[in-house]
Amino acid sequence: MTFGGRFADSLVVEQLDKISLSFLVEDLEIRRGGVAPNMCFGLGRLGVRPVLVGAAGEDFTDYRSWLERHGVDCDSVHISTSAHTARFVCTTDSSMAQFASFYPGAMAEARLIELAPIVARVGAPAYVLIGADDPEAMRRHTHECRTRGYAFIADCSQQLAFGDGDLIRDLVDGATISFSNEYESHMIEQKTGWSAAEILDRVGMLVTTLGAEGVRISRRGEQDVVVPAAADVTAVEPTGVGDAFRAGFLAALSWGLGLERAAQVGCVLAAYVVETVGTQEYSFTAADFAGRLEASYGADVAAEVAPHLT
Repeated sequence: MTFGGRFADSLVVEQLDKISLSFLVEDLEIRRGGVAPNMCFGLGRLGVRPVLVGAAGEDFTDYRSWLERHGVDCDSVHISTSAHTARFVCTTDSSMAQFASFYPGAMAEARLIELAPIVARVGAPAYVLIGADDPEAMRRHTHECRTRGYAFIADCSQQLAFGDGDLIRDLVDGATISFSNEYESHMIEQKTGWSAAEILDRVGMLVTTLGAEGVRISRRGEQDVVVPAAADVTAVEPTGVGDAFRAGFLAALSWGLGLERAAQVGCVLAAYVVETVGTQEYSFTAADFAGRLEASYGADVAAEVAPHLT
């Protein structure tokens, strides 16, 4: 929501302990989100059928329909009978000050989900990506992946600010891939007490997004793979860009392409998101996507990826 005035004009400093305010807002925008649905939507747009795992409320019906129409398997979403789907509510004033609230709701019930029955239904996973969720759910799913031998991806993102060192070490150690942006990579080092080299000793691959500079992929004993961002991007709004990169990167791996191609596909998908308002409002044809790959990385790259685009 947007408030045309300034919150500061309505605040009485001496009475903040008795604050009771309402603001007449000018608009209301409701957008789909959540890191897991954002990634699954991107994978679905690229023709991969991902399995969404998480907890939602009974108000999930419309969102489920949207995701299923875009190729996402939602049959393993846990539906709470007592809580609404998690949501973020924010009002911004004319000075860009914000009042915001995050309601976790049904997200707390993600800790009740076991992965083995899902695997029995859909088959062995290429990867289990454990993104920002209820912390106990993240821990439980990480432990189950280790116990059952599922390759897992650590993507702590928003929970890095709230998790302590024990939790972050538990979530990262033994991951096949760890995703983070550059700031988050330093936070992981600070929280775990491990150096970058020590983290790489415990993780198969570090994929670090660098914003407008692209992405860096690090592996133990290997030369880093550095890929620039897609060309000719007109940035509008950054929310969900990292989720789109992950979707493109993992889609390309599922097609059997190498790390450089995976990063390039991820960067192009991320470009579509940063150029739109909302995390799942973009669209493209296979020809459009291949054209952006060619413009950014060359005709040979586009020719290699194009047969996989649907």
